[in-house]
Amino acid sequence: MLSRRRFTAQQDYWPAFVDMLTTLVLSIIFLLSVFMLAQFFLSQQITDRDTVLTRLNAQIAELTELLALERANNRDLQDNISLLQSSLTAAETARDELQGLIDQDAGTAGAADQQISTLSGQLSDEKRTSQRALAQVELLNQQIAALRRQIAALEDALSASESRDRESSAKIADLGRRLNVALAQRVQELARYRSDFFGRLREILSQRSDIRVVGDRFVFQSEVLFNSGQADVNPAGQQELDKLAAALLELEGQIPDEIAWVLRVDGHTDARPLSGSGRFRDNWELSAARAISVVKYLVSRGVSPEHLVAAGFGEFQPLEPGDEDAINARNRRIELKLTER
Repeated sequence: MLSRRRFTAQQDYWPAFVDMLTTLVLSIIFLLSVFMLAQFFLSQQITDRDTVLTRLNAQIAELTELLALERANNRDLQDNISLLQSSLTAAETARDELQGLIDQDAGTAGAADQQISTLSGQLSDEKRTSQRALAQVELLNQQIAALRRQIAALEDALSASESRDRESSAKIADLGRRLNVALAQRVQELARYRSDFFGRLREILSQRSDIRVVGDRFVFQSEVLFNSGQADVNPAGQQELDKLAAALLELEGQIPDEIAWVLRVDGHTDARPLSGSGRFRDNWELSAARAISVVKYLVSRGVSPEHLVAAGFGEFQPLEPGDEDAINARNRRIELKLTER
């Protein structure tokens, strides 16, 4: 009677403690996942922005160099124009002097006319050269204005890119908050259903001492379901799995479709090696085959395959270390855990 009371006390205490601990661990994992997701999207946005900024800065530098070159050419043309204007002024001065000589001495009119004609031609050439230079200056001014417009457009594009980056950062932060709320709700809902499911299993399986709760899992000793060295569920085990299937079918009707849950069936063996001459070569194969047999039996009783997962752990996850018969018996087990996909 004392043993039975202690066992009942453990049953009343551990599920609530395990539920709280599981909820805390899942919440921490969820927060870390959301933080990593936000960091990933933010790093992507920052990388894209840095790429755009680098490209825009390169274009601005190139346009600045072109602008400096055009300004230098403009200064050279202005110098040429000044030189031509000086020559034009000198030519006009010489022409005026010759015209004065004409007025003073009519006898030298022929020679003066020839000089005037020569200077007039030179003056016309100088004027044409000056006009071409002015046209080139005007063209350069137009090119400089176009470059300035391009620089202004690039600066506007840079400002728009920075604005989009700020908006994206705000959207990522908002998405993270919404994900936190949604996932926290899902974790709480699944924890509640897990608690109800374990409570139901305790009701229908509590009469057996070889089926117990360990942490956040229900544990069947292998002897409950399988004969020694075998992976086919024996008749006695089928009766116990029928009860489990009924509880799972009831759970499937209660949990909303948007909650992605599974019942994970884990097979474990003791540390004693197999002979290798039988159906299974090692404990890996035996533990996996037993987990698969449980899953297939539950499916045959109507449980949805998408809510079941089978895994084999061999002898590498023992409940207790040691090689005594009692310890080996406890380590040979099938564990059931309700978790998320």
